[in-house]
Amino acid sequence: MLHFSGSLTRLVGELKKLPGVGEKSALRLAFHLLKYPGNIEALAESLLQVKEKVRFCSLCFAITEDDPCWICSGERDGATLCVVEEPQDLLALERSRAFRGRYHVLQGALSPLNGVTPRDLRIAELMQRLEGGEVREVLIATNFTVEGEATALYLTRMIKPLGIKVTRLAHGIPIGSDLEYVDAATVQRAVEGRSEL
Repeated sequence: MLHFSGSLTRLVGELKKLPGVGEKSALRLAFHLLKYPGNIEALAESLLQVKEKVRFCSLCFAITEDDPCWICSGERDGATLCVVEEPQDLLALERSRAFRGRYHVLQGALSPLNGVTPRDLRIAELMQRLEGGEVREVLIATNFTVEGEATALYLTRMIKPLGIKVTRLAHGIPIGSDLEYVDAATVQRAVEGRSEL
């Protein structure tokens, strides 16, 4: 990296810590902020406000300013609980408007190779929620990665003995895709999960 002033170097270093931001992007962002100094104050204020006000919901562990969050305190179907890995997964499901139940955010996925065990996730809190008897179905909406699949399998083994129905998000070939460009594992799952018309 070229030598800049200490404060500019520090800003670039901090920006590089953000996911998906490399050195070139960090420099571009830093110079943009320098070009429009009013943006620096607005950005700093919003970052401080997020630090002060945003936290995890004490029930579902979604990101919120109010505790419990608007989903947990609202008129949602408490009999169906959707388990997701991260708060952004919850937001993706909410954008679809397809799910009307409540959520539980695990804050990650099992990954023994990276040292992430059940104790590192919000699994104990999930099991405690399920003991209440209100939940009749758990929809597991973890990602379709090795870690997500391992988490789904682990949760299924924990929940089934409670007599609660366990379901998994459907997966297969995306709409608008050409079969020739879809990987073999996705095609296999689509064939295995086929439904009658």
